[in-house]
Amino acid sequence: MPDSPVSDADDRHSDDHDARESTTEDDPAAQTDTDGAENQSPQPSVPDAGDVPGTSPQPSVPEDVRTYDRFKKIEGGTYDRANEFLRDRTYVTAREWAIARLCADFRTETGVEMTKIGENLPELVPFMTDTYTPQAVNQARAAFEEKIRKAGATFLYGAMCDFFTAEELDDVMYEATEVAKFLLEVEGVELSVEEELEAEDRISEVMRDVREHSTALRHDECPHCGGELDGGEHDTGGSTAEADD
Repeated sequence: MPDSPVSDADDRHSDDHDARESTTEDDPAAQTDTDGAENQSPQPSVPDAGDVPGTSPQPSVPEDVRTYDRFKKIEGGTYDRANEFLRDRTYVTAREWAIARLCADFRTETGVEMTKIGENLPELVPFMTDTYTPQAVNQARAAFEEKIRKAGATFLYGAMCDFFTAEELDDVMYEATEVAKFLLEVEGVELSVEEELEAEDRISEVMRDVREHSTALRHDECPHCGGELDGGEHDTGGSTAEADD
């Protein structure tokens, strides 16, 4: 299991935050209209902001934001450590990871609630301390998607180009799966042992198919057993076949 990024709180933001734009404005509750204030009688108690003429009520946190329970395993102020963890093991940053998850969770029939995400970002993700504009939220989501596509193409080429043996490819998949499971656990997803084993089996089966079909694309006949390749099952270069070459 990868080392956790949750420790040694650090209030500093990394360079990845230079794309953010704070949307925090002056408190509207403080912008009162004082016209006619001299004619008002003293009040026996302080009324609610919404009851005072010319005063806007303090905006409340939406219910779905208050009950959002992902990322609770990461303490506040740990952006740099989370970012370092992701940079060492993935192509995405902590900002892109968190916002991509929020965009998936706050998706409606008409689209993603980017304004809600940006305005409540510190409430939703403990290690994010600034609000974001909808444009900044969309930028982070687009960056995440682009990096995933490029990483997918890079990995698939590595699996298809015969650079890795079957055993080496299994090792790559194991390491990638462990990092992915850890990130899911940090988000709050509880995976049972049965679910983990089932997912690993499905991934291994897919990768075996990738190797078999990619070999068929590169050769007219199997380079290991000499059989005709038609996309069906054949010896894909295990340790025994390679030793016989």
